[in-house]
Amino acid sequence: MKIDVFPHILPRTFHSQMCALSERAGFMIQRTADIPAMIDLEERFRIMDRFPGYQQVLTLPGPPLEVLGNEKTSPELARIANDGMAELVEKYPDRFVAFVASLPMNNIEAALAEIDRVVQQLGGRGVQIYSNVNGKPLDAPEFRPLFERMAAHDLPVWLHPTRAVNFSDYPVEKKSHYEIWWLFGWPYETSAAMARLVFSGLFDSLPNLKIITHHMGAMAPYFAGRLGSGLDLLGVRTSEEDSALVQHTLQRRPIDYFRMFYADTALFGAAAAMECGLAFFGVDHVLFGTDMPFDPEGGPGFIRDTIGALDAMNLSSSDRAKIYEENARKLLKLPVRQIQNA
Repeated sequence: MKIDVFPHILPRTFHSQMCALSERAGFMIQRTADIPAMIDLEERFRIMDRFPGYQQVLTLPGPPLEVLGNEKTSPELARIANDGMAELVEKYPDRFVAFVASLPMNNIEAALAEIDRVVQQLGGRGVQIYSNVNGKPLDAPEFRPLFERMAAHDLPVWLHPTRAVNFSDYPVEKKSHYEIWWLFGWPYETSAAMARLVFSGLFDSLPNLKIITHHMGAMAPYFAGRLGSGLDLLGVRTSEEDSALVQHTLQRRPIDYFRMFYADTALFGAAAAMECGLAFFGVDHVLFGTDMPFDPEGGPGFIRDTIGALDAMNLSSSDRAKIYEENARKLLKLPVRQIQNA
């Protein structure tokens, strides 16, 4: 069995509402026209059937709800999206084992209420947030209650990167060129968000908090040396004038906290990067994820390539089972699959 913890879908009810906000949702409207599996269930099931034993945990794609709506309209968008995903899980339990709630992060009181509604009434198994909230860092005090609430529910947070073309490559320019905003910008976004959460002391105060980072923890595994001995010397590169920018109260080495994150395998089939990520996080903190259906083939490519890379790794059958299924069941508190003896 393979449980994909980071595919994306647009329930039709939410898609219709999003399209009504065409001024802000035009990009995703264009993408869904090119990728029918995003909203067309029959097309999605045809793709899934190519991979026996393949199931999904549903998440929304970007843009974040706080980009689509203001603080008054985003809570209703969240309700429509989460109700739509819950209905799909209830109707197709053999296809979709769970869903992850999207939240109106520009209205934190509504976001907290939606967390409780989704977990307690709809059976949601976690929440998805983005690496910044309309430019605000996730370690801002106003967002701390969200992490406290998820720690109390003992369910994970999915961390998805977000950055748009208007985040330029250089200060003298107005927009990013060659999709660098996505190519390198998204991994940086994830990594920066991880670092800010680490140095905020979040894991010291909430040791049971679980955060799943998209794309195998982004830059963290590759830059393990900088996270280790580099951050052990934190402050030596900083002037006295800026000393407040590096002050922290962490109880352990910074790298220890980075390894507390979880990571998915959504690397578009890059086997070397997968090896690097697995070495950094360890087999118990890696979960199968594909980013389906955002691939050049409109769905099957990333599933096929991710499975191919994972199957080619030198792993024991028990470790491979953890990544494909068991870690997700444990983290999301899904029922343990009963294997019938032949």
